[in-house]
Amino acid sequence: MILVDEPLVGDVAGTLYFDFASATLPADAAPVIEAIKAAADAAPGQRLVISGFHDATGDPAKNAELAKERAKAVRAALQAAGVDASRLVLRKPESTTGSGDDREARRVEVRSAP
Repeated sequence: MILVDEPLVGDVAGTLYFDFASATLPADAAPVIEAIKAAADAAPGQRLVISGFHDATGDPAKNAELAKERAKAVRAALQAAGVDASRLVLRKPESTTGSGDDREARRVEVRSAP
């Protein structure tokens, strides 16, 4: 699996928030996945860059691995929804404090990018 290391660019097509220490898609994921698929369908020439985030507490390597697993879960859901795998790109996990809310650090963003 290749993880790209590039700046965050493009419009956010959707954001999913995960439970603490979990890479299982949240219960409210379906409408977000549908919205991301609709954005992908509306821009067929664009990639979808999937970015997992984590907070700075605890073991950085474990946190990065968890963020990557969350991004992979979103990628699998998008593929199951019919988004072509060749358009889905995983970005290296990033540590963030977000807005100071721990939930912000346990998120995956999907951006539509050239």
